Amino acid sequence: MDATTSGTPTIQYHNIPHQSGTAIAAASVPTFPRQVRHCFGDSSPGEFPLAANPSIVLHVLTACNLDPRDLAKLEATCSFFRRPANFTPDYELSISELAALDICKKRAIFKPMTDEECQNLKRKCGGSWKLALRFLLAGEACCRREKSQAIAGPGHSIAVTSTGVVYSFGSNTSGQLGHGTMEEEWRPQQIRSLQGIRIIQAAAGAGRTMLVSDAGRVYAFGKDSFGEAEFGVQGTKLVATPQLIESLKDIFVVQTAIGNFFTAVLSREGRVYTFSWGKDRKLGHQTEPNDVEPQPLLGALEDVPVVQIAAGYCYLLCLACQPSGMLVSNYRFIGFLKSFFFSRSVYSVGCGLGGKLGHGSRTDEKHPRLIEQYRLLNLQPMVVAAGAWHAAVVARDGRVCTWGWGRYGCLGHGNEECESVPKVVEALSKVKAVHVATGDYTTFVLSEDGDVYSFGCGESASLGHNTAAEGQGNRHANVLSPELVKSLKQVKEKVVQISLTNSIHWNAHTFALTESGKLYAFGAGDKGQLGVELMNNQTERINPERIDIDLE
Repeated sequence: MDATTSGTPTIQYHNIPHQSGTAIAAASVPTFPRQVRHCFGDSSPGEFPLAANPSIVLHVLTACNLDPRDLAKLEATCSFFRRPANFTPDYELSISELAALDICKKRAIFKPMTDEECQNLKRKCGGSWKLALRFLLAGEACCRREKSQAIAGPGHSIAVTSTGVVYSFGSNTSGQLGHGTMEEEWRPQQIRSLQGIRIIQAAAGAGRTMLVSDAGRVYAFGKDSFGEAEFGVQGTKLVATPQLIESLKDIFVVQTAIGNFFTAVLSREGRVYTFSWGKDRKLGHQTEPNDVEPQPLLGALEDVPVVQIAAGYCYLLCLACQPSGMLVSNYRFIGFLKSFFFSRSVYSVGCGLGGKLGHGSRTDEKHPRLIEQYRLLNLQPMVVAAGAWHAAVVARDGRVCTWGWGRYGCLGHGNEECESVPKVVEALSKVKAVHVATGDYTTFVLSEDGDVYSFGCGESASLGHNTAAEGQGNRHANVLSPELVKSLKQVKEKVVQISLTNSIHWNAHTFALTESGKLYAFGAGDKGQLGVELMNNQTERINPERIDIDLE
């Protein structure tokens, strides 16, 4: 078939005259006008000047909940984002600063702040709303503030949904479940008296529970004492329903932590207060064990904002977050971002037995003292955890450090030796950790991918490894180095939080919370603390089992 009959047009061939390379090079090449795009334009055709629609840009930045570092990068790379935007409430603020302020206003603890309190927070954070936002986000990340969370307390458990509804179950000898009775609960029960109050953080100690609301109020129930030992002299009375702590009404609290001899709270501004254990000036103040007045933690942290506190058996850790500067004389990209940092550090105070204060000795500290080892390790602490006798930290780069008593291998260094300064867990060198939880000689590490590793005392099956020690019946093998908790891989969901019992007098249990709000439990369950009723005289559950509650 030829091209004519097929209907296909014939191809026309043209003779192209031969030209030398020199002639081609000499031929004139047409030029085209170059269109330059920039933020501040003169509305030339083909341009989209952001300056013409700053309100839309601000809405996009705020709606996307950009990280303060991203906002800083925008300022560093484009003058539009760092020039005054001429918007209320402050006409001098840039678009990125206004976006940071708007994102701050979304936080529950920021909403009730007065203008004066807002400005004080901004000033304390280095004079920038981006740094103030960074400060607020740091606190949220450390203890899942304003998110769903589960607390594996000594014999009883607390679960908080993402909307702030609280459930409790387990042992109730002191009214620590908050239901108005002293009866054990083997299934999660909502605390009805808290209806209408949104809870954003919870803490559980032996026979007592504390809850923090989005209004900064603290509710407590169980033993009517902030500082008695777990099995010491009983408090003056028992409280079986949540009661507002009047002595804290003038302090906007964002976190609580319960030790064995004391209780600590953290204010919105980053100030730490403690109750009790001051009789021998253990925490830098002289008070009686039944004192209900909060005492500010004096010394090095008086003017340093703290984003997280963690209470061990007889000591307290504080994660401090200081701005290292914001503005530079020029806006060169690298120089600008290097200045946009919070310098994070850990302070410790209390009993130093076993080296758990991290200062290279075993002496007590009556006032908060900076742990210097992190500077030597070139490590930025992001999360702290205080076990009964040992402590742990997760760094920005994902490294994990542990120190204190090393019994049962709870430090993860392959032995049972004590460490008096933080030491990197080398067995986790290929794991990027994001969270760590500690208990009584047990440690859990959560990776960026949602994998869970545990090590330490294997009693009560609380490590989740399902490996009984030979000839020891109900006891389980101790783990000296981090091991992947394979039983949690069967859940087939990403784990976002681990909580375990932090008490020397109770058999431990462990919670694993998934991204979708499902809660799994394993370990000791003889008091109903697992949220399921055990059968056939069982006292523990080896494999994770889902609790009938949806925290999302």
